[in-house]
This record gives sequence, structure tokens and C-alpha cells, in this order.
Amino acid sequence: MGIKRIAKHLLANRSRVRLTFPAKVLANIEQAIKISEATHAGQIRFVVEGALDGAPLLRNQSARSRALDVFSHLRIWDTAHNNGVLIYLLLADHDVEILADRGIDALVAAAEWQKICTMMEVEFRKRNFEGGVIKGIAAVSLHLAKHFPKQGRGRNELPDAPVVI
Repeated sequence: MGIKRIAKHLLANRSRVRLTFPAKVLANIEQAIKISEATHAGQIRFVVEGALDGAPLLRNQSARSRALDVFSHLRIWDTAHNNGVLIYLLLADHDVEILADRGIDALVAAAEWQKICTMMEVEFRKRNFEGGVIKGIAAVSLHLAKHFPKQGRGRNELPDAPVVI
């Protein structure tokens, strides 16, 4: 664990998340998820965490490992078709992780998820956080629509509102 990472996480706090993702941006992201889910039977959750604190930071927990914790805590795996997808952003590290439940993950190569993460990270380096997230949602939606097309009305199994940690 490097001192540079510790410093980044100690300096990143909830107010930084609010500056980067104000209420209007979070509402736009929620709307993008709603629009997306109208085209497929999958479920998308977006979570942004400002920084790790306490034990996770001292353990040097990776963004991937933290995303797994969040995936489980939010019960994204608890959908009828096992097609929930988490888009997780650890803001202090500018690290994006996409975790997909087994139903969709078995159909989409890991390289495809990584390609979406990389595209989002490029947008974030340009300070285009809202656009990067919305582009990520659209890219995930293409995979969900291909493998889990909308059939009938369906039901929204997971909340669409972004989660801020």
C-alpha cells in the first residue's frame, strides 16, 4: 500500500462526490438507467464511492474487491434471470469496475466489460463524469438487450437510483 493512495483516499470525501455528482447529475444517471431498462430485461445499478476508509483502506482493498462487497450488499445477484450488472466507481482511484451476475456474465466476455470500464475511465480523465457514466450504461445495455431482450412489461427488480457511498 502506497502513501500516495492513502493520501488520495483521505483527501477524497463525500463532499467531493457531491461536487462531481450533484443531484442533477445523479437524476440524469437514474433516468439513463430507466431508459436503458426499457430496452431489456436486465437490471443495472450504478454506485459511486468517494474513497475507502478504515479497514478497507488499511488492507489496501482493490476497487474490484470493494465492488464485490457492494454487489453482494445491494443483492444485485438477486434477480429472476441472474442478469444484474453493477457499474462501480471508486472516485479516489478513478477506477471503474463492472460486475455482472452469472446469467449475463456467462454470455459476455470479460474483455467486453473491461472495454466499457476503460471507455468510462477515459471520459473521467477528461472530467466528463456524467457523460462517462451514461456512455457506460448505454454500452452495458447493448449487451443486456442482445442477451435478455425485453419481453412483455416485466418488472423493475432493483432500484434505478444511483447509490453514493
